[in-house]
Amino acid sequence: MKKVLYFSTTWCGPCKAFKPVVQQVAQETGINVNYIDAEADPSLAKMYNVTSVPTIVIADQMGSALYRHTGPMPKGQLMQIIKTIG
Repeated sequence: MKKVLYFSTTWCGPCKAFKPVVQQVAQETGINVNYIDAEADPSLAKMYNVTSVPTIVIADQMGSALYRHTGPMPKGQLMQIIKTIG
């Protein structure tokens, strides 16, 4: 099973706007999303080379990144990515 990591921060406006989209997609597809505060967990952010937020990373069971996207995206685009990769 793939894992979806959503990196954001508490002060990031685009993160606040994109989070409900991620939550809707998670609910509709049944995927499990790990919500990570990039400032609170800098080691995990560094591991996935997250330098900007919001960033979505889809990783395999071993934790290797299969897909990454920085910035918000439309719900339909995220759904398609989850269905294709996740």
